Amino acid sequence: MTIQTAPLATRLRPQTFEDFIGQTHLLATQKPLFQAIQTGKLHSMILWGPPGTGKTTLAQLLAKASKANFINLSAVMTGLKDIREAIDAAMRAEETENKKTVLFVDEVHRFNKNQQDAFLPFVENGTFIFIGATTENPSFEINNALLSRCRIYTLKALEESELLQIIDRAILHLEKQQVIIFDHPLREHLAKASDGDARQALNLLELILTLAPIQNNQIIINKNIIQQAIAGNLPRFDKGGDLFYDQISALHKAVRGSAPDAALYWFARMLIGGADPLYVARRVVRMASEDIGNADPKALQIALNAWEVQERLGSPEGELAIAQAIAYMAVAPKSNAVYTAFKAAMQDAKECGSLPVPLHLRNAPTKLMQSIGYGKTYRYDHDEPNAFAAGQTYFPEKIGEKIYYAPVPRGLEIKIQEKLSQLKALSKAEN
Repeated sequence: MTIQTAPLATRLRPQTFEDFIGQTHLLATQKPLFQAIQTGKLHSMILWGPPGTGKTTLAQLLAKASKANFINLSAVMTGLKDIREAIDAAMRAEETENKKTVLFVDEVHRFNKNQQDAFLPFVENGTFIFIGATTENPSFEINNALLSRCRIYTLKALEESELLQIIDRAILHLEKQQVIIFDHPLREHLAKASDGDARQALNLLELILTLAPIQNNQIIINKNIIQQAIAGNLPRFDKGGDLFYDQISALHKAVRGSAPDAALYWFARMLIGGADPLYVARRVVRMASEDIGNADPKALQIALNAWEVQERLGSPEGELAIAQAIAYMAVAPKSNAVYTAFKAAMQDAKECGSLPVPLHLRNAPTKLMQSIGYGKTYRYDHDEPNAFAAGQTYFPEKIGEKIYYAPVPRGLEIKIQEKLSQLKALSKAEN
């Protein structure tokens, strides 16, 4: 193959909307973005989506369709000085050429608050059309002031069929230089391995072409070559980003939903992507308390045991122990009664202020305390019938007797509810 300096993904970047593949939910007729293209009237926006879904290309095509200048900044390499220079260039274009400027900021979530704030007055007065690209949730990473001035467009990971179109187009382009033997099933394999990322698909294709043997002036691509290229090409996973929290959320919800197979799948996805097993172990402990609780108290101990195995033995024994705990949590009886009760108790504790402890519940280690009534009317439960001081109260007087904990009719909480009902009946009889 002829050596090219620019990566294949750069060389094949679409130059027209007709060549742009994917994001049909945004570019369909009557959609706001389509209408902006048709009328040539752009608005400031945030393009949010996974890597390789066309954010930069879309911004360039939007600027081209609007006959606007295009300034590209990367938040990784840019400081306030660069932002000011871009703003000055946009103002000059407006004054001297009567031409609008699209200011595109890649990875805008990496800008700090001051850097994001620098754009605000110029977005507001129309000095430029701001387009930010981010792989992170704008709600968390972009200032509210900037968000309020932009429309959010969510880009989706490309479908395998769309990636296949991109691969086919790339092969057609490259075959102008040399014949490439690349069977359709193998192209499908590459599309699947690209994980919704067009840039990754083209980068892998370039790597495959460098590994493939040349026979009779033809590049022959086989399954072994593809396997070499995609070895270590892990599914998308950002240890601190949106995808990370999406996946741990999916794992937690699968456990809550009593779906052990799905729970194990998401655990495997996180491990393959590089998640710390100890983080997952800690979340499994949370699941045991939040979603299983007293319906099966053994779940908490099993979760703690798995955490300890991971700490003491590491991989793979620890990961297997965590998987065992996850499967157990998924099939265990579920109750969020303690979780709900604790939240309600916390709410009252915050809202009701520093209410005094009732006198009968206070210890009286000194004569002074005894003389003013500390602990005077307290009834020691073990001296009472059934080891229960029926009718004795335990809340501050101002709150009254609250009920936070409502056991569910599942697992051990069936027996707990029976016991609470018996005690409640005894208290009623006492009163």
